[in-house]
Amino acid sequence: MFFLLFWLGQAEAQFKNILLDPGSPDNRACEPSIAISLKDPNIIVAASVLDNVYYTSNGGLSWQKSKLTSPLGVWGDPVVISDFKGNFFYFHLSDPTGKNWDSEEILDRIVVQESNDNGATWSEGASIGFNHPKDQDKEWAIADRKGNIYVTWTQFDKYGSEDASCQSNILLSSSANGKKWSKPIQISQSPGDCKDDDNTTEGAVPAVSADGGQVFVAWANQSKIFLDRSFDGGKTWLKNDIEIAEQTGGWSMNIPGINRCNGMPVLVCDNTKKGKLSGALYIVWADQMNGENDTDIWFIRSMNYGDNWTQPQRINNDGPGKHQFLPWMTVDPTTGNIYIVYYDRRNYDDLQTDVYLAYSTDGGTNFKNVKISEKPFVPDAEVFFGDYTNISASQGVIAPIWTRMDNKQTSVWTTIIKQEELDKIK
Repeated sequence: MFFLLFWLGQAEAQFKNILLDPGSPDNRACEPSIAISLKDPNIIVAASVLDNVYYTSNGGLSWQKSKLTSPLGVWGDPVVISDFKGNFFYFHLSDPTGKNWDSEEILDRIVVQESNDNGATWSEGASIGFNHPKDQDKEWAIADRKGNIYVTWTQFDKYGSEDASCQSNILLSSSANGKKWSKPIQISQSPGDCKDDDNTTEGAVPAVSADGGQVFVAWANQSKIFLDRSFDGGKTWLKNDIEIAEQTGGWSMNIPGINRCNGMPVLVCDNTKKGKLSGALYIVWADQMNGENDTDIWFIRSMNYGDNWTQPQRINNDGPGKHQFLPWMTVDPTTGNIYIVYYDRRNYDDLQTDVYLAYSTDGGTNFKNVKISEKPFVPDAEVFFGDYTNISASQGVIAPIWTRMDNKQTSVWTTIIKQEELDKIK
């Protein structure tokens, strides 16, 4: 076990916030995802619940919006990624009958749709993990440099069931082309319940090394964070998951004004080709280690494929007693720089909420915090706020994306930041 020296600087800067979706009473836009093209950083594609697509080819100066459709249905949990050829993939949940929760078929699989024209049009969708009547939920995905794509998710025997015998487990499927997908394998050894709460096995996020041969997955369950890994491209996995961190209070937490909130871990791997930290693993999460009135963002690093980890380091550099929550993290595959986006209430004594960016240019040894939202917002717990933010980075371009709420209406926002702008902040 080794330790990191943290210098947590805080800065104030003004970045132009871009409204992607104002939302409406019939369109509760939230749970945004964003991906910068790994081929051309001027091309960016984003998504939000339930079926929204946003895309730009001029670095975010102008955006177009469309709706995603599929014969398999589009039912939330949007995840957008780019491969290294510049193709985009939009993962989501299923609703094949279009009857939503009135149908037994809802959540019967994970669906992925591909765009080869920078988000303008999409394939009808490929089916992943169909296993009716079990439910497939909460997916995330990653592409390696060779073109392989990995997606992980939670399989529920029955989502939301109170039955003590009902299990939740982490599954993984892969594809060499985004069209044909492998039969899912279960990679978690310790099942959870199906309540969608602290003792549910959930929040799986995959990461890959630069050569694509090493695949890692992290998730939360029973107040712990687990890791599994494969050194042969996802064919074989550890017989016993690695318990890498305690998550005090579990992944489900209460944040005033948010109808539900989680601190599920986000895993990334430095997959720079020749970076000095290539292969380093980073995990960020939120928990209430310091009490229910003091939610914090935590970061750990491993330099030996997950065998050993640094002690948890607090990313938010404010005083005690305020809430920071719903973090997401990415690593720029060209520079190795780390970027974390999260909500922050350090500046207020009420429910006013800002959006902050923490970033590191030295592999997580030092982090700086900067406020990136132009003005605070006040959420209302009566309205669904969504379960995550997201962030993407490539070639020195950083694109965080988040939900805000004004007068009980959710909206989706982004800002396009250059590393050179951050370098000027003192």
